Amino acid sequence: MTDDAPWTVGRLLAWTTDFLRGKGAESPRLDAEVLLAAARGCQRIELYTTFDEVPSEGVRTKFKELVRRRAEGAPVAYLVGHREFFSLSFDVTPDVLIPRPETELLVVRAIDLSRSLASSQDTLRFADVGTGSGILAVCCAKHLPECRVTALDISPAALAVAATNAAKHGVAKRIEFVESDLFANCPPDARFDLVLCNPPYVATDELAELDPGVRNHEPHLALDGGVEGIEVIQRLIPQAVERLRPGGWLLLEVSPLNATRVETLVESTAGLTRQATINDLAQHPRVVQGQRSSC
Repeated sequence: MTDDAPWTVGRLLAWTTDFLRGKGAESPRLDAEVLLAAARGCQRIELYTTFDEVPSEGVRTKFKELVRRRAEGAPVAYLVGHREFFSLSFDVTPDVLIPRPETELLVVRAIDLSRSLASSQDTLRFADVGTGSGILAVCCAKHLPECRVTALDISPAALAVAATNAAKHGVAKRIEFVESDLFANCPPDARFDLVLCNPPYVATDELAELDPGVRNHEPHLALDGGVEGIEVIQRLIPQAVERLRPGGWLLLEVSPLNATRVETLVESTAGLTRQATINDLAQHPRVVQGQRSSC
């Protein structure tokens, strides 16, 4: 291709893929496609039918700025303002963590448990502690029409994002959003069949070792789990036991590095029986489970 060849969609994608690869991007082609689709205001799949099209100067200028920021380390999800999770699109901002595939294990398990929990309750009550962008609360409400969710977060900015996502997916009427440090501001008589949590679980001294895109852009409030990475989990477990109905379940996403310690915490908590830990696709321990005694 000569230097004066037109900057078609195909050429922009090819050049940007090479450029981002040189900047260390893990998925340069995907990044290029997502950013160009955002600049064009179209679905990514539409790019494949427009390879020979020459985008307008305005689109190219917008795309160039997105690529520049991506090359500087800004996460793609924050640049385009959304991320897919459990086949749903969620708005994301720097006030919330970017959804990750392993967290889908919590949704899958919640749906699975709902079959047995529903047999003893007319309405299932779930608590999503540290809801962030609301992915767990929204997915549960979307896939389980019989459930009602209380979504808790210490960050009002995160709750605003979660509320937007709930409205976007038509489940806002079945989710109550509460600004709260764990269960501190939850109604004292509220009891739940299921408590889900993707807590901060990175040890403080490990934050510096995270990928720069995570370390420099995602909220440390949602990442920093204290000196050992389990500070929030240590506070949550006894609170969760008090909030669970008999036979109810606690599901905790954990780092594989501290899974054993979290399992020990669950085992040593009165009224809670540890159930089998769920591994992720890489066969790393990822979801620690506890069940409230029936009496």
